[in-house]
Amino acid sequence: MRKVIVALLPVVALAACKGQPPSSDSITGGNPQRGLDAIQRYGCGACHRIDGVPGAYGKVGPTLQNIGERAYVAGKLPNTPENLQTWIRFPQRIAPDNAMPDLAVSEIDARDIAAYLYHQ
Repeated sequence: MRKVIVALLPVVALAACKGQPPSSDSITGGNPQRGLDAIQRYGCGACHRIDGVPGAYGKVGPTLQNIGERAYVAGKLPNTPENLQTWIRFPQRIAPDNAMPDLAVSEIDARDIAAYLYHQ
C-alpha cells in the first residue's frame, strides 16, 4: 500500500500545481462508482448517513458526509486515505469493542469505498 501512495504523490503534486484538488480515485487508488456499489453490498447505510446512497440514513455510527474535511478517522487516526481504508477493513483492531463490526471488507473494496467517501 505504501508503494501505491508513493506512486501517487507525483499525481497529487501535479494536480496541486494546476490549482485543482486531486481526485478521490487518484489519492485512494479506488473507484468511486465501485465504492457506491460496495457501500450498498456491505450495508454501510444501515448505520451511517451517506450522501448519494439510497436508504443510507443510519444513526448508529456517525454521518460520513464531508469525511474528507475531518482531521481524524474514528476519532483515533489522522485522516489519510491509508488510515480510512484500514479503519474500513479492521475497525475492531483499531478500537476494540467499538460499534463498527469487522465485515471482512477486501482491500479493493476498502479503496473503492474510501474513493466514494472522499468523492462526495
